[in-house]
Amino acid sequence: MNTTYPTVNRPVRPENPRNYWRALCWVTPRIALCGDLPTDRTEALAQLAHWEANGITHEIDVRVEANDAAFVEANSAITYIWHGVDDDGGRRDDTWFDAVVGEITAILTRDPEARIVVHCHLGVNRAPSIVYAALLALGWDDLDALRRIRDERPIAGIIYATDAVRWHGRRNGHDAAEIARRLGEVRAWFERNRLDLGWVIRNIHRRMA
Repeated sequence: MNTTYPTVNRPVRPENPRNYWRALCWVTPRIALCGDLPTDRTEALAQLAHWEANGITHEIDVRVEANDAAFVEANSAITYIWHGVDDDGGRRDDTWFDAVVGEITAILTRDPEARIVVHCHLGVNRAPSIVYAALLALGWDDLDALRRIRDERPIAGIIYATDAVRWHGRRNGHDAAEIARRLGEVRAWFERNRLDLGWVIRNIHRRMA
């Protein structure tokens, strides 16, 4: 999916990062990014109700540190799917991309009414990165997918995007030179569209305290 986007001056420090934490940010009409459910039961129930009111049918949770399956299954009609991975900044394995992207594309193909929310803890690194991989699998251009995610969720660091490009290239039979070219374009995009990720995360955590 090749789309021409206008040049946008994206802020290095987006305004009010915490406002985006648990906001549904629609990357496509059927895929949204978000942060996790609140730890407070009443607030978590309200979040689930909000998701349901917005048509969410499937929740994909990519946190390794938590699993809300029992809570969601007891309190919602949303189908909960867990594919936890650590947010340690290291390289993400192809098997993780295979599993989660395969889940996303299967849901979208199987049920034309399905709407998916993908989240990690803050909705900054892991979830945006796996949604980026899903967009690539759905035919999006490398840079258009980055633009779309950052435009809809300005706090998205997408730090595992290069792992997603490597995965997508290998799965589509691209040679090393083509993968290197794509990686160069993606890295250059991040250089042009800097995000003070440490500030974003500190700002959210400070307001959580």
